[in-house]
Amino acid sequence: MSLAQVHHISAAPGDEEAAGRFTAVGPGVSAALLAELEPLIGYALPDGASHRPADAELRSLPQAFTYAVLSDGSRVVGRTAPARGDGTAPVRFHTHAVHLPPGVPLPGDRLPVEAWRSPHWVSATPVGGGALSDPLGLLPPGPAPVREGLDDFAVSRGPWLAAVLADLRRASEEEAPAGGPVVLVERQSADVARWLGLAAATLPRESVERLTFTTYTRRPGSSALRVVGAPPEDAAAAREAGLRVHVCADRPPVDGTADAWARTAARVWRSRAPELFEEARGLPGDPFAAGPLAVIALCSGVALGPEERAAAAGWAAERPYALDAKRTGQLVEALTSPGIDDRTGSEFDAVGRLFGALDGRCPASVTAPLAAMLVTEAVRGGNGSLELPRRDAFVGPEGEAIAGVLGPEILTELESGAGGGRPVARTVQLLRVARLLGVNGTEVLPEVVARLARTILTEADGSEGTPAFAPALLELLDEQFDVRTALLGALDRIAPEDPGAVARFLERVALPFTGTQALPHLRMCAEAPGAMTTLGRDRSAVWHRVLRAAGLSPFAEPLVLRTAVGLVWEDQAPTVEEARLLLEAATSDAHRAAGTWARLVDAALGAPADTEDGTALAHDLLRAFPQEIGGRERAALQLLELCRDLRSGAPEPGWTEQVRTLRDRAAPLEPAIQERAFTALTERLLAPDRPGAELYAFVRSDDADLIAAYDRAARTEPTRTRLRTHPAYAADCFTNWTAHPHAGTAWTTTAAALLDEVLRPAVRGMTAEAVAEVEETVGRTGSSGRANAFRDWNRSRALGRLGRRIAGRVRRG
Repeated sequence: MSLAQVHHISAAPGDEEAAGRFTAVGPGVSAALLAELEPLIGYALPDGASHRPADAELRSLPQAFTYAVLSDGSRVVGRTAPARGDGTAPVRFHTHAVHLPPGVPLPGDRLPVEAWRSPHWVSATPVGGGALSDPLGLLPPGPAPVREGLDDFAVSRGPWLAAVLADLRRASEEEAPAGGPVVLVERQSADVARWLGLAAATLPRESVERLTFTTYTRRPGSSALRVVGAPPEDAAAAREAGLRVHVCADRPPVDGTADAWARTAARVWRSRAPELFEEARGLPGDPFAAGPLAVIALCSGVALGPEERAAAAGWAAERPYALDAKRTGQLVEALTSPGIDDRTGSEFDAVGRLFGALDGRCPASVTAPLAAMLVTEAVRGGNGSLELPRRDAFVGPEGEAIAGVLGPEILTELESGAGGGRPVARTVQLLRVARLLGVNGTEVLPEVVARLARTILTEADGSEGTPAFAPALLELLDEQFDVRTALLGALDRIAPEDPGAVARFLERVALPFTGTQALPHLRMCAEAPGAMTTLGRDRSAVWHRVLRAAGLSPFAEPLVLRTAVGLVWEDQAPTVEEARLLLEAATSDAHRAAGTWARLVDAALGAPADTEDGTALAHDLLRAFPQEIGGRERAALQLLELCRDLRSGAPEPGWTEQVRTLRDRAAPLEPAIQERAFTALTERLLAPDRPGAELYAFVRSDDADLIAAYDRAARTEPTRTRLRTHPAYAADCFTNWTAHPHAGTAWTTTAAALLDEVLRPAVRGMTAEAVAEVEETVGRTGSSGRANAFRDWNRSRALGRLGRRIAGRVRRG
């Protein structure tokens, strides 16, 4: 069919009053479409261009080659070129366009950009109804005329290729991206057309047909087309308008693009192999995925980067049947090339998946290079995330060769003293590769596993949730029975030292220790979390349950005591009641061997002051562990034991001095023990039957802390009640509190205060007969002068004459 053609003459430059006009319009092109078309073909001269150019200048002015879709779905392909005008308008801009009705393809099913070099575009309107030229229907056959020189152009634009192709791909999407057109800044509009030629060869046909464009405009920000060309002087304004601008006439860009497909396409163009695009489109998958194009490029010898190689390997791993044997071999050869030195972890992971997909489907000669590459990276590259090949992948000469190279390296690293700082994943990987290659590591295994066990606990405690190394570790234990046995035994030996860390690890990683190994400590560590959940705060019950999980008696294996105590109490001390339970549950020899006697001592020393069983526990501990307990702890326990004797009423003589001596030896003494000891001592000193020598030693010690404790004990309600109800006791206290006027300041001050604030209220509350009994007892146990002193004291109202005399003597002294 004959396509309608349109000719238009734009206004002359500088002639603001003149207007452009359509000089010829083919049938079927309505006035509405012409009104829509006119803004698309407007032309403005470049900066610095002359309004009256010479012929050479006229020929050098840019041409606008345009492809647009109109509102009714029809399309227009046209060229606007400067042309020589008449005398009054030396330059005119002539547009020759072809209108394509909706659904009508270009003649020969060509692409719009292929008409760029058509020799049948005219620069003047045909006169007299002459035959119209046909710029679309008379195109030369085949793509060669259109693609001529594109390879050289692509190489010259190498630094911009990937970024521009990525934006052209996005611009060709079914829904046009927001943000305006992609702007290609070139000094020559023909170079913009070459960019569009590159896009036509690179993109799928349906994408190219959506790519509306013009090769030249001075107003890129107002264009409704998807791609526009612009001169360098308009680049800054386009950037300010927020458009995607590629200045291909300036310095090369520094930043690359994240689009792996575009980077692959750029490498194909730089390798002058555009035929690969059509070949890649024959492979399954997303047309803009990097994988298919990267596969074809690698099979054709095009060098790619690590991300593109990873994309190729990943695509082939997902579709192992998509490639024939020849291409599969070419892909493996390209991926395993010894000349590649920039492989990344993601590339190795993709190669590992490819090996897994091809293993068993292809001959071993094809997959062996992949297997060798993977294990070499596992040993030399330290990539712990690799999926290793199966052991039978190295049966035969290939396996012997790689084992001979890597075996000594593996053993050297496993034996190195730096293994204490080697990550778990690295050690696991080395052990797995050693078995894979048949490397004999029996001699180094015990030391390697011992270090590995400690590193496992350290790394697990430093991470949240399941440790990253757990899957590989469990695979190792499943693969290698000797390693599993050795590692479980090493963890079982470590457990008594730090059972909490082992229990936390086992709660997050379920190690397989259900076999014939005893492993009492591991079994206890595994039992502890569940026991605590079930039994709650009943630590004694938890301890019994954990101990039963060991399957061994503490008499036969004392270390289970240490593990059980560490699991239940961790870094806390047991209560006195719990400590007595632990002491009774095993012999002192068992606690001595396990080292748990120290926990029992902590329980006794940390007991609250009002816990009566603490003194009995101290007594038992001193007799059970006489050689182990020493220093400050021994003195503190002896002080507790003395409290027990003071309360029972049978202490050794000199107990006042013993309290002071043991307190000093036990420094820094726990406040609760000091309170208990001072309370026991002062209560004993306030008892009616206390020895006078002990009270004398106490008074003469002038120990401010002890005397303060005595003052507190004398002011308690039991003492006040006894003073009010027992005249003999009141007489005894009067005698004691007045009998040592020359003692130190602490005692004299305290005694005077007790006389006035404690004894006086008690005596005033007595009956006359009771007061007389007090006076008579004072005189009988002391002297008549002391009885007189009591009468004088009892009659005084404030401090009392006796109190003033005592204070005066102290001052004179």
